[in-house]
Amino acid sequence: MSSDDFLNEKFTKKFDRKVQQLLDRVGVDHKTEDEVFDRSTLKTLEKLISDKVIETFDFPISTGKEGNVFRAITPKAQFVAVKIYRTSTSTFKHIGKYIVGDPRFSSLHRTRRDIVFAWTRKEFKNLERLHQAGVKVPKPLRMLNNVLVMQYLGTRTKPAPMLKDVHLQDATSIYDTIIEFLTLMYTKAGIVHADLSPFNILIYRKKPYIIDLGQGVLLEHEHAHAFLKRDIHNIAQFFTRYDIYTEEQQLYESIITKKVKNT
Repeated sequence: MSSDDFLNEKFTKKFDRKVQQLLDRVGVDHKTEDEVFDRSTLKTLEKLISDKVIETFDFPISTGKEGNVFRAITPKAQFVAVKIYRTSTSTFKHIGKYIVGDPRFSSLHRTRRDIVFAWTRKEFKNLERLHQAGVKVPKPLRMLNNVLVMQYLGTRTKPAPMLKDVHLQDATSIYDTIIEFLTLMYTKAGIVHADLSPFNILIYRKKPYIIDLGQGVLLEHEHAHAFLKRDIHNIAQFFTRYDIYTEEQQLYESIITKKVKNT
């Protein structure tokens, strides 16, 4: 064995030990391990750990079509949410319509890895814009490759629930706040969520928080207004269970008009 081969084997064994330690920290099952924690992702997580962004993983929060969210702990013993988009599966076939037409990603290469990395970067940028516009979202903290670190919403024992899983005591107040956020997204942040529903709104400390901003589009996107109408419809339909009814076209026109007045 040559000296180079020996060094490569030594590095591989050392990295594999770190990989196993990391997986032990996360405590995931084999299916999640195979789908989420490929070698590239593990190197990204190792970098975040060495940069002291995170220290240990706590527990899985959710599993989505494109990725998984985990609770992690920082070196300062603070909770954060870590979203890991999968690079090893083909779950991103449908996302072209949310990226094509976005001037921020005009030079994007079309490999699967490039698309996943762009999607992660897109969510980070969208969260930043909404946070600055006064919309309640998880505050973005760090983004690297296919991993997004952000504010954790929840208690010490469990994450904040989705809107769909909560029986609202003050439904009118929550509805009004969501409509305010939907309006701010369009008029101040210049973004349409494009997939707003009771599945991606969390209730934290009795307030709604908007999540899952990867598919959010700028107003320049050719389908932005169609997406806005769909967002309005999804929220309007959900709140009918609380006998709250929305004139959807009127709300849509009101949001558009406010944007024009503020321009």
